Amino acid sequence: MQQFLVDTRLSARKKLLALSLEQKVSLLTAADFWRTNAIPEHGIPAIKTSDGPNGARGAMFIGGTKAALFPCGTSLAATWNKSLLRTIGEHLAAEAKARSADLLLAPTVCMHRHPLGGRNFESFSEDPLLTGKLAAQYIQGLQENGIAASIKHFVGNEVETDRMSRDSIISERALREVYLRPFEIAIREAQPWTVMSSYNLINGVHADMNYKTLKHILRGEWAYDGTVISDWSGINSTVESVRAGCDIEFPHSTKWRFDKLVEAVNEHRIGMAEIDRAAENVLCLVERVKPSTDMSPERPEQEEDRQETRQLIRTAGHEGLTLLKNDGILPICPKTTKIAVIGPNANRASANGGGSASLNPYYTTLPLDSIRQVAGEVKFAQGCSIHKWLPVASKYCTNSTGNPGVDIDWYAGDRFHGEPVVTQQRNHTDLFLWDSAPIDEVGPEWSAVVKTSLTPTVSGKHSISFMSVGPGKLYVDGQLALNLWDWADEGATMFEGSMNYIIEVEMQASKPVQLMVEMTNELRPLAKQKQLGVTHKFGGCRIGFKQQDNGDSIQEAVAIARAADVAIVVVGLDAEWESEGYDRDSMDLPGEQDALIKAVAAANSRTVVVNQSGSPVSMPWVDEVAAIIQAWYQGQEAGNALADVLFGLVCPSGKLPTTFPRRIEDTPAWPTWPGENLRAVYAEGLYVGYKHYDQNRIEPLFPFGHGLSYTTFEYGHPQLSATSITPDDRITITLSITNTGAVAGAETVQFYVRDESSRFPPPIKELVAFEKVFLEPGQAAPVVVNLDKYSVGYYDDSISEWIAEKGAFEVMIGASSADIRHRACIRVDEDFTWLF
Repeated sequence: MQQFLVDTRLSARKKLLALSLEQKVSLLTAADFWRTNAIPEHGIPAIKTSDGPNGARGAMFIGGTKAALFPCGTSLAATWNKSLLRTIGEHLAAEAKARSADLLLAPTVCMHRHPLGGRNFESFSEDPLLTGKLAAQYIQGLQENGIAASIKHFVGNEVETDRMSRDSIISERALREVYLRPFEIAIREAQPWTVMSSYNLINGVHADMNYKTLKHILRGEWAYDGTVISDWSGINSTVESVRAGCDIEFPHSTKWRFDKLVEAVNEHRIGMAEIDRAAENVLCLVERVKPSTDMSPERPEQEEDRQETRQLIRTAGHEGLTLLKNDGILPICPKTTKIAVIGPNANRASANGGGSASLNPYYTTLPLDSIRQVAGEVKFAQGCSIHKWLPVASKYCTNSTGNPGVDIDWYAGDRFHGEPVVTQQRNHTDLFLWDSAPIDEVGPEWSAVVKTSLTPTVSGKHSISFMSVGPGKLYVDGQLALNLWDWADEGATMFEGSMNYIIEVEMQASKPVQLMVEMTNELRPLAKQKQLGVTHKFGGCRIGFKQQDNGDSIQEAVAIARAADVAIVVVGLDAEWESEGYDRDSMDLPGEQDALIKAVAAANSRTVVVNQSGSPVSMPWVDEVAAIIQAWYQGQEAGNALADVLFGLVCPSGKLPTTFPRRIEDTPAWPTWPGENLRAVYAEGLYVGYKHYDQNRIEPLFPFGHGLSYTTFEYGHPQLSATSITPDDRITITLSITNTGAVAGAETVQFYVRDESSRFPPPIKELVAFEKVFLEPGQAAPVVVNLDKYSVGYYDDSISEWIAEKGAFEVMIGASSADIRHRACIRVDEDFTWLF
């Protein structure tokens, strides 16, 4: 691999010599929403990018090519399985190739600083070592199969609220030991071909133009040899971003680069050497993903629903499902047990979070369906609903041809003049048009008319919702129902749209209602036109629909729970509550879910709660239920994987990659979340996650690393190859793990270290290694880990280096951060330092 990187660098330099200034500058900004610029006359092809962390979506944000939907980042981290993450990377590479993509915008390695972080589900963990080690394997799986990874977001992007202008105020030591460390580990172990800069500022300077993080640390100390790309619309300067080392601006824009960058060169505000360096980095990326200088046209996106990928996703689900509590009720005997399945997530797919993690899956499996496939007698009641916005209206809508979806007439210009330039049919009413408006045909300023027939299945006073990105109007049966042409109040979506407005309409079953939307891509609110210096940006809208509720849903659930042997309540969040672009308002389950669980548990003492979320939720009913499974967002096999674990077809082996607190007030960042005056002060410093709970002697609801099994494991005494760590030598620790139960299972052995003699107060424990072992009943196997200088050092900002101080270190070996089984002592005999 190292020789490959050298060869591609040399090839890039050779191509650079033939390019004009304008051609070099063209490489530094994207050609469209997802692609770089090609220079065919010099044999330089374009490369195509694709979101995202849990699947290769392709070139359309909503309703595009179907793709494999993998578990979310937190669920993958809950597996604690490095080899599994590598295999997932390999399969994601195949999925990216099917979408004709060369660069996958993943993995996400931002920290779980606070449970309300809207994008936590997409990231791995609260712990930097667990995050970095898993990310390195994911990246290797991708890049060994020819697809570039883009590790993101560099750095300090733990708050989604006002993310474009939020200033992350982070101490030097916390920056190094917590927030930069996952990137450092991944770069050292996997050499990702791209790094994506974040939206936020870091200690007063935007990430895309931050000399310290990009130039001094990434390029300097770490000697990073890859390409830096911006997050989408994340460039904030012409000269400074290039100088700092942000090579490619995404998506296409004329605001900062192109002519402005040529002008800056001609005016000597930036030197040719700096342009050459950035262009060379872009060419390196092109060489790495297209080493044969493939100038053939981009192939259409394909769907490759492979059986081996299906099974891999199901296996990842088994290993990520985390059994938090079990009073002996699980596993359930499927053939002799009357089962009540209850809850708002039981009969729908809550399989992924929102934003860049969105895609159009090949299929989904629902908990209710999968349970029915295995069990005998199953009854269902929804109990309550949890919609943040009304569900999209798509399944009730048909276009002019009678097929599901809508008709869209597109006009050139934003005044609906003349005849439509393009007419389309789309199968969705989630019409945010970031990347899918036909710009080549209608131009940069457009208008569009959306028409559809909405047909309810029952009569009643039903609800229709509407939100708009640019100016928008909604008509119902030809009458103006909602006028959002000059909206000013922004809503909580990542699409920079309006508030969500709801109207009620009396409707008759099977009688269509005609909906029409007029919209343009003029920027709203109007104040942003002056603020951003642009008049038009992204357009689009979202139409939602919900039929009138009838009956007492909770009492229906209680009735079937009382008559059942076991009640399974499937609750949680979804892609509306956890998403890129905004944070959660509360750790509580939305809607009436807590009341539902309490009512069901009162009716049936054998109640199992399955929680689908990417982050911790409050559990005020924890002592009232018999079992709890944290199910995360598990992708297209979510239902099947859950049923396999509920009925004991496989043994759960997930461990929490993030601490579950008892109350939001106990969390590390609570006093400063999300921040004031656009500043996020990381006042908790090093004490993120379990380090905070240890330090402050706060007992969490469930500790970091916790996860139960259907079997039991015995830990043998550890054997150490040596007792002293030096700069160049490591200590090997070996211990035997025995499955002492009756079924096959897997255990993750966790190794923590405490510095007993540091000059500064150290965390009580820090994760330094982990291994997962799979064992048949009665089987024993060795677990072997290596501890090196990275296991005993901390960053000393007084000397700007990492240091391992002379003294003793306690090694703690356990099944979780709170369940320590064995301890050992190691030493550093003399102080030593290092940089990377």
